[in-house]
Amino acid sequence: MTYTRRNLVEEKQEACQKIKQLAAICEQLHFHLDPIDWEQHGMRAIVYINGIEIAPLVEFNQFEVDYVLRRVRINLLAHAALQSVHGDADLKVLMWSPVDVTKPEEFLSLWIVTLETDERIAIAERIKDGQRVYEPYPFNGSDREQCVRLFGPPSEGDYQPGETVTLKEREREFTGEILYSIPPGKVVTSRKPNSRGYHASAGASSASTIAARYIVDCKDGFPHIVNQTQVSRQAS
Repeated sequence: MTYTRRNLVEEKQEACQKIKQLAAICEQLHFHLDPIDWEQHGMRAIVYINGIEIAPLVEFNQFEVDYVLRRVRINLLAHAALQSVHGDADLKVLMWSPVDVTKPEEFLSLWIVTLETDERIAIAERIKDGQRVYEPYPFNGSDREQCVRLFGPPSEGDYQPGETVTLKEREREFTGEILYSIPPGKVVTSRKPNSRGYHASAGASSASTIAARYIVDCKDGFPHIVNQTQVSRQAS
């Protein structure tokens, strides 16, 4: 719908209705929805969660739980990651990637947020004091117990912890040290920003054909989680 001065009353009525729908969903998802000035701005009013700008109300074209969660989550993940590095105000997020963990007892989900500097920030999604929050997740690659909690018992693979390898990911090459090997699992998807907020792209290989996965520290933040087919030894 195109909003003009002639249908301003109708626009405000629609905005009021949409805000009620959004408020109900946010309450269900444990998001703190800030007051929205629909009387002044109608459907152009900006939606804020805990003081963080999400989007104009008019851009919420669906009022379903999954849609609202995705739309709000990517903004809050990006905000948490940028806050953690105290980066330039113009620094952008390139990608949001969910981490496939075995028993996420400490959080609802774990995400890797990749910045345009290639730094990888781990952000945990939690319920704290009745609110859904997004906080940096400290990871210590030398802490074997933490690796077991996140990824399960180690698995035997062709490459061993401590070995330096080259890995290929999204048509790029990285060099790093293997920290841990784990059994095949779900292929991790990467979500890239586009006009709709994110884009999901599947991994290169099917988990059923993979002997192992590896946690590889490339000194760019949270380690890379890659399939065995993406890894090779460095040429001597």
